[in-house]
Amino acid sequence: MAAGAPRIFVSHLAGVPVFDPGGDQVGRVSDLVAMLRVGRRPPRLLGMVVEVLSRRRVFVPMTRITGVESGQVITTGVVNMRRFERRPTERLVLGELLDRRVRLVGPGGQEGEEVTVLDVAIQQLPARRDWEIDKVFVRKGKGGVLSRKGETLTVEWSAVTGFSLEEHGQGAESLLATFEKLRPADLANALHHLSPKRRVEVAAALDDDRLADVLEELPEDDQIEIIGKLKEERAADVLEAMDPDDAADLLSELPEEDQERLLTLMQPDDAADVRRLLAYEERTAGGLMTTEPIVLRPDATVADALARVRQQDLSPALAAQVYVCRPPDETPTGKYLGTVHFQRLLRDPPFTLVSSLVDSDLPPLGPDTPLPAVTSYLAAYNMVAAPVVDESGSLLGAVTVDDVLDHLLPDDWRETEFHEEGTGHG
Repeated sequence: MAAGAPRIFVSHLAGVPVFDPGGDQVGRVSDLVAMLRVGRRPPRLLGMVVEVLSRRRVFVPMTRITGVESGQVITTGVVNMRRFERRPTERLVLGELLDRRVRLVGPGGQEGEEVTVLDVAIQQLPARRDWEIDKVFVRKGKGGVLSRKGETLTVEWSAVTGFSLEEHGQGAESLLATFEKLRPADLANALHHLSPKRRVEVAAALDDDRLADVLEELPEDDQIEIIGKLKEERAADVLEAMDPDDAADLLSELPEEDQERLLTLMQPDDAADVRRLLAYEERTAGGLMTTEPIVLRPDATVADALARVRQQDLSPALAAQVYVCRPPDETPTGKYLGTVHFQRLLRDPPFTLVSSLVDSDLPPLGPDTPLPAVTSYLAAYNMVAAPVVDESGSLLGAVTVDDVLDHLLPDDWRETEFHEEGTGHG
């Protein structure tokens, strides 16, 4: 950017696409890296953390940034693909500076009123390629970005103090506002790369449903760390919001007394589903299945089935087929009659009964079916989900291909995704 370019607030850069000079997208801005300096000198902006298309987070120095304009970042095209790893002297601007409580500098350099950081602004120095954080947007009082109380103002960096101090109980509202449009897997990736303290603070600020979705995408160690830091009542609420199979996987990693305490705090129906899953061996159809597939009675119509399939919170794999069963409709159901595939629902009139469309030739899986046999079943029948039926003929649940993949990949596959080969940055 040329000298005199406008000031840029960093919250506007979160998720912005990054392009090379030829117009090909390299990735998206995940965060910015700054180095605090002694005294009240503005921090130097070192570079940007860019999530490339493989979801690896790499470091792009500001000297490689040739333009920040119109909602996009332009690089020189030369990007070091080594995984980014923050150094002790560096700070993540979005992840660590926003939501901090700092103090205004009063007359005579004394510490004044406490304020909350909502945003910071960066600007390129005249006639140089260096960038600095020169302005801080704050709210007076202790309210975060969602609070309507307190005056907001923009001040020079030198007019605040306290960024170098470790803060306990730092809020997360401003940071979450920058990440609100991220998919759960991408938010999980961002969360994973925060410090343990910041990760727990941000997780605590998410609502139950959002945190449940993010937990399902995090590595096992992060899941245990976060659930262990939540108050037990909140942890139980989050477990209720998770898919029962994912909740069971997480609980299985906790000590038995912690498992039982959390299950007791959960709603009885939700706890019953999770207990049922915990009773099965992990690498079997029963241990892999979800207890919440789409179940319809024989007198339901194609229109009824399509209405259920359209539900937004269903995964694509669960929406690929419906299971026709005698009452009761919740698992374990009455007698399982067969499966109706989504494509078949699209080919028949809305008033057609689903009982006339069932694929009764497709054999169900038993709950004790081992993982290799489940994998072979999905491959042999070109399925993305399979019914799991007990000896009495009741539908217990469905195994989806994503759950099978979770168990076919190495135990640390999420860590491998988040921590790829190579460290550091130039």
